[in-house]
Amino acid sequence: MKRASFFPLDIGSRGSCTVGGNVSTNAGGNRVLRYGMMRNLVLGLEAVLADGTVIDATHKMTKDNAGYDLKQLFVGSEGTLGVVTRAVLALHPKPSSQAVAFCSVPDFSCAIELLLFLKGALGGRLSAFEALWSNAYALILESVPRVRAPLPVGSPLYVLVESLGSDPRTDVPAFEKALEVAPENNWVTDVVIGRSTREMRALWEVRDAVSEAVLKLRPFISYDVSMPVGAMDLFASSIVERTARDWPGAKIGLFGHIGDGNIHIVTDIGADGTPRTVVDEFIYDATRAARGSISAEHGIGFQKRAWIGHTRSPQEIALMRAIKRTLDPDCLLSRGRIFPIDAAG
Repeated sequence: MKRASFFPLDIGSRGSCTVGGNVSTNAGGNRVLRYGMMRNLVLGLEAVLADGTVIDATHKMTKDNAGYDLKQLFVGSEGTLGVVTRAVLALHPKPSSQAVAFCSVPDFSCAIELLLFLKGALGGRLSAFEALWSNAYALILESVPRVRAPLPVGSPLYVLVESLGSDPRTDVPAFEKALEVAPENNWVTDVVIGRSTREMRALWEVRDAVSEAVLKLRPFISYDVSMPVGAMDLFASSIVERTARDWPGAKIGLFGHIGDGNIHIVTDIGADGTPRTVVDEFIYDATRAARGSISAEHGIGFQKRAWIGHTRSPQEIALMRAIKRTLDPDCLLSRGRIFPIDAAG
């Protein structure tokens, strides 16, 4: 019997995003821990260059080292090098088991211990390890009334864990057994495990609701940064502490994907008249100090292009410009994104 397949990319805009957009931005999302970024899910593609040349790299091979991997030029390039017109995507066997838990965690180091333990205990079945700092959890519960709190507020950190597998008879008990060990080692202070599809959806809704909660912020500013996992705790603490000190009336929420070092920051700093550039400098300077990236999965676009030097060296930027100049010398494609309009001239 042929087993069903599915495409594993899972992002907050899952109801409105497009394949081309996901390719162009190298989308990530909730299950990068298991399946990787969009870059890992594209086997081949077709792209049209600025001069009309069609690059047909629509093969289905996993291994192909015959020269440069040209498709990777276009994945994550935000449409600046070519227009992606077709894509060959890597499908995976559709999981037949799912297990979800929501945990309160005493501190970040315990979250890392839990992550490492679950990677070993669950192996390839561990599909998501999503974190909500206490400020983001409180923001969700305050702003989205339909969301029921699975655990009381007050914990420094909350983690949603998901396992996807192929055998419900063994996968779910293994997941539950692994979570039983966590309190015994003081990695978590409390755990709620979804016992039905409805309960698992309710736990995921807590994490997904952050996209709705942030819309209540006025103004709403968001950041998408990444860094080595070991740097995340100090980074997060410094962001929260400075916000409380310099903008005591501002709201801030941190959440993201601990398993791949990606933190999202949302805030309403600026309601007091603070310019956006001041907030950008604050966040991106802290990101550079952590040796991180100013864009984990959302791209550069127009808004972040002034800060690309915080992430990329002058030599890297020069090479990117040379590639742009070669493929699009007149800056016809995605004009002004990543680099100023005249960058390729």
